[in-house]
Amino acid sequence: MNQIQTNNPLHGVTLEAILNHLVNYYGWEQLGIRINIRCFNETPSIKSSLVFLRKTAWARKKVEELYLETL
Repeated sequence: MNQIQTNNPLHGVTLEAILNHLVNYYGWEQLGIRINIRCFNETPSIKSSLVFLRKTAWARKKVEELYLETL
């Protein structure tokens, strides 16, 4: 099991860290263009985005994929 996780670039990276990285890299406006979800486009905040992303698997997957593209 540990061998599988060593090849996973998301292992040990929190959703909050991923979101902070993307906001610093793109900014809210560009992030909202790349992933068109309301929590990025209308009064964006880390807290509200985390709540939404933890509840919505498809959105979290898009955020994780975009994060991996920036690495």
